[in-house]
Amino acid sequence: MKKRELTFIIVALLLGSILGGFVGEMIGSFLPDGAAKTLFTKSVSVGFETTRVQLYSLSFTIGLMFKINFMSVLVVLLVIMYFRWWYL
Repeated sequence: MKKRELTFIIVALLLGSILGGFVGEMIGSFLPDGAAKTLFTKSVSVGFETTRVQLYSLSFTIGLMFKINFMSVLVVLLVIMYFRWWYL
């Protein structure tokens, strides 16, 4: 696999997870209370909280958090299936 293809796959996975999360939240906001709304709006946060490091003349913040919901997982799986079909 070429470097360009790998970069394209990584960008597609990131955009797919972002778009899937957004679509899941949008669908969940229109559904009435119940199991379907819970399926689309429930998310799991994975990562570590922000940490602020302050030195004498330098200050920076480190943190990384992923918010994963049903639609983001579904879209990422669809992207993976598409690339397996296209490249293999």
